[in-house]
Amino acid sequence: MTIAVSAVLLLGVLVYLLWRYARLPLWQAAVCAAFGYFLASSSIGPEIGNGLHTLARFVAGLSL
Repeated sequence: MTIAVSAVLLLGVLVYLLWRYARLPLWQAAVCAAFGYFLASSSIGPEIGNGLHTLARFVAGLSL
């Protein structure tokens, strides 16, 4: 069974959990979101996407 989950969703959940349980101030969570948005639209955005895709293929190929 294959489950496809967006990296944006995973990082959003991580920031939410940090805000909720680790007492991350709301302004820092907003800075995290803004940084991710601007980083994705920069020239390095596609390279980050390719790296995450390669990492996902590597993890999927592991047999534990």
